[in-house]
Order: sequence, then C-alpha cells, then structure tokens
Amino acid sequence: WALHLKNATVSLSGQYKCTFTTYPYGTKAAKIQLIVKAEEERHYLKKVWLNGTLEIPCLEDMTSENLSTYPLKWLVGENGRKEELVTKEPSCLAVYRNSSVLYRQRVLLGFNNALKVSPPKITDDGRVFSCHVLYHPERVQKSSTTVRVFGK
Repeated sequence: WALHLKNATVSLSGQYKCTFTTYPYGTKAAKIQLIVKAEEERHYLKKVWLNGTLEIPCLEDMTSENLSTYPLKWLVGENGRKEELVTKEPSCLAVYRNSSVLYRQRVLLGFNNALKVSPPKITDDGRVFSCHVLYHPERVQKSSTTVRVFGK
C-alpha cells in the first residue's frame, strides 16, 4: 500500500493517516508526517585573483537546465544582509539594481545567466553571491558562492 504524490508542493505538507481493515486482526492505522521543502540550496567556494575576472555560474551543477524559461535573481550578502544585484524575467532583458555603489558598473549577467564581476576587488573577499531560480511559485532553487579574492 502506497500513496504516490506527483508535483508535490508545500501545501501538501502535513500528517497523513492510512487506515485499513484486516481479518481477523481488525483495523490497523499508520501515520506519517510529510514535509515538502520549498527550496534547495547548494554552496560553493570560488577563488579569484585581484583585478582578474570573476564569473559565477547560476546553479553550477545544472548546466543542461535552460534557465531562460524561469525568473531568476542574483543577490550579494554579507553579515546576514542581502542586496539584490540583477533580476531576469523569462524572455526579457536583465534589470540591474544600481542601489549598490560597490557593484555599480562592475556586474553583468553573462552566458547562461552567470554573474560576472569585473574587476574583483579586495572588498569582495568573503562575500556570498547567490542565484535564486523560481521554478514554481512554491519552489526555488538557490546556489550560493562564497568568494575568496587573492592578490599576487
């Protein structure tokens, strides 16, 4: 006996109970707690030379996935604070957020929605850049990359 749920969403989370009657033992029941995760996140580390070119893939191990059909955004974070750098809707041009003086004129959305930061600066060291891809209103995949900047 099995319950198969296809295209599971967060709304399916909860307690499920299966009840059945057997002879001669009577009614039997079992409960299971189902938790559907809304997002998956992978973490990476990227090393780059000072004043070189930093390119961070969005969803590094999903190169075959066509990201152009889903909304995505790039954020940068430090000390628990996140700032949006770029957003991209399907079949639209990328929208750059110019609120950051630190990243203004240094970020570009490249091939396959990779984030390019040029040139990397010492202030980028330790920062976490994250790409969020919205596959479904209740499903987000995230890729976070911590950057280490080295000087020669």
